[in-house]
Order: sequence, then structure tokens, then C-alpha cells
Amino acid sequence: MVPQSRRVDPSTDDHDPSELYTPHDSLKSGLEETLSVWYPAGGRLCPNRNNGKLDLWCNNDGAVLVEAVTQVKISQLGDLSQYNDFFEKLVYKPVFDGNFSKMPLVVAQVTKFGCGGYSIGIGASHSLFDGPATYDFLCAWASNSAIMKAKGGLEQPKPVHERGTLLMDAKLSKNPSSVSRAAAIDHLYQLIMQAGSDQNLSHMNQKSYLLRTFHLSSAMIESLKRKVVGERGGSFTCSSFDVVAAHLWKARIRALGLRKETMVCLQFAVDTRNKMVPPLPKGFSGNAFVLASVALTAGALEEQSHETIIERIREAKNSISKDYVKAYVDALEGPQASLPPLKELTLVSDWTRMPFHKISFLHGEAAYASPLVSPIPQVAYFMQNPNDSRGIDVRIGLLSHTLDSFSHYFLKDVQ
Repeated sequence: MVPQSRRVDPSTDDHDPSELYTPHDSLKSGLEETLSVWYPAGGRLCPNRNNGKLDLWCNNDGAVLVEAVTQVKISQLGDLSQYNDFFEKLVYKPVFDGNFSKMPLVVAQVTKFGCGGYSIGIGASHSLFDGPATYDFLCAWASNSAIMKAKGGLEQPKPVHERGTLLMDAKLSKNPSSVSRAAAIDHLYQLIMQAGSDQNLSHMNQKSYLLRTFHLSSAMIESLKRKVVGERGGSFTCSSFDVVAAHLWKARIRALGLRKETMVCLQFAVDTRNKMVPPLPKGFSGNAFVLASVALTAGALEEQSHETIIERIREAKNSISKDYVKAYVDALEGPQASLPPLKELTLVSDWTRMPFHKISFLHGEAAYASPLVSPIPQVAYFMQNPNDSRGIDVRIGLLSHTLDSFSHYFLKDVQ
């Protein structure tokens, strides 16, 4: 792909004002304006000389936006909901030479296809933003783009960049009895110890996984909920996230065929904005997520009902408190290392409240929006279906030999 620009002749009288701008020029002007308010996104991470940790340095080094063109037509990519290796070429990836202070925290690439369509590939550091903050940043950027401004734009709420509330309150109390342990960290440690003692541990990497998207319509989710209510035989109710997460966990572990005594774990992100005391301010732009965790043996997971698993998920959610956040942050203060491949770990990232495809950067909603390959390939992303707002698209990495069995177990009770 090579850079290319296209301009509209402004001398004609019958043009739409938004057509005076190429997508790249529109996005560039919008990004410049957005960074004046979301200034941490134009900064860099810099090692602290005293403790070696990375600090956010708001030095105005800026974000990176590149323009590219390809002769490939969007129709040639097939089903956009299914991962395609070509997608990796649609996001700019700066080379990391070991110096964090040179790495931009936000990168973007606008690519023009041979059919005239466009893609916008965006990368943002999780050290800078969590999911909701990223969504707010992108909404502000889209609203500030020249094309959307020509159409009137939308007023965006102002972000709150102050990190002091979270960082200061997250310091552990000197009274150990008032501080809970972070179950997610404890469970990860146990899984790592289990993997280290497993003589039959296979060496897995990202190439061992296949990325697939499964479409659960709103009708399918309601069908699954009715199944759970049938197990209860009463007025049991549950959220779409809870029932799909429980169902996915059971299906994935069953497909893996693990020994019954093997410890397995479900972990999912929880927004702590309203868990802190006092709550974090509206518009908080940092990373305010921690992982909640449920652990069982593979045998117990298979035997227990959906309802029981859903109750365990609810308990894990409710366990997230100010003390949990303190313990979680304290655990992250220790030495860090890359997480080894853990097939016993099921991770869920809920994007359903962040409909990225609805962000109108250019002339309307995107046909589809999804993540690229994750550093942890088995993570399952729950995304809003563009054609069914109450449906969920589940994008997950599966070991190749488990694809057929997972598909069977995951879909059999919802069709």
C-alpha cells in the first residue's frame, strides 16, 4: 500500500460541503483538534528513574495518522465479521526498538480501497485508555473531523484526565485486615503453577489459534435465557452478558477435553468507575478496569447448571470493591512478566456497550468494527451486532482441534 490523496474541486456550486475534504484531511484536522483537549493521547510513556515504572509524559509529541491505498476491493474480503489476515495491513504498526519514549500512544491509518470505500484502523495503548475512554476519545475525534463538522457535528462531553483520585486511593491501607485479596491475581498464579507442573503441557502460541466469530441473534440469546429459567423452574432473570459468558465458558472447556480435576478459570473486565469511594468523575479518561474471576475444576464446571455458573459470575462482579481495586493495584506493583499460554483460562472482553461501528468518522456508520489479533489469543470479545443491536457477535481464538467441538457445544442450545 502506498500513500495517495484525492481532492474535490471547490469551484463547483452544487457540492456537499463535506466533500471538500478527503477522508485523510478530514481525520487529520479532527485529530489535531481532539488532541488539544485529549492531550495525554499526544504524550509518551517514559521510565521513571526512581522506580523503573512507566509514567505518562504529556510532552505533545503527537499521535500518528497515515494514509494508504490498496487495489483490493472490500467485497474481496468476504464476511467482514470473520477475521482476515489482510486486516493486519489496515493498521499502522510502528517498530518498537525498546525505547518506550519514542512510541506513539495513538496510531491510525485511513486506507482507500479499489472500490472507493475506506477503512480506518486505530491502535491505542491500554496504559492510556480503557475501552470506555477509547470509545469517548474516538467519538470526540469523529465529531471534530472536518466532514462531520460540515454536517453540524455533535457536542462531546469534556474528558477528565486527572489520575490522582484513582492512583492515590488505590494505595493499600496499612491495616491488612481491611484489604481483600484480588481473586483474579490469585487464580492466575494458581493456573501458572498448575501449568508448570503439567508434564504434558503443550507449547502453544498465537499460530495455534484460529479466530472465529459466532453470531448470536437476540432471539438466540432469549432462547438461551429461557433454557436457564427452565433449569430454575422459577422467576430467575439474568443479563445477556452473564448467560452468554457462562454458556461460552462451559462450551470452551468441554471442547478442550481437560481432565476433571484440572483447575479452569473465567475472567472478565469490570469497570471500577462506580466501584471507587467516591466514584471516579464522569468522563474519566484513564484505565479503570480490573479483572473479576471465577475458578472451578473442569469436572465441576461441566456438572453445574448454567444458573449456578451465572450466580458465580454475579458474585465475582459484586466482589469488586474499593479494597479489591487496592489489592489488584498492589499485586501489579510486583515484578511483571509475560503470561504463558494458558488454555485453562477463558477471558471475556465486553464491547457491547461500546458500539465502535456506530462512530461516524466519515459519511455514516461503519459496515463492521472488530479487534485484530490479541496478545492473548483465546480472549473472547462480545460485540454488538450491527444488524441486531440486542444480538452479540462473539469473536474468540480457538485451538484448531477444538473448533468443531466448540461450535457444536456453543450453538446447539441456542438454535
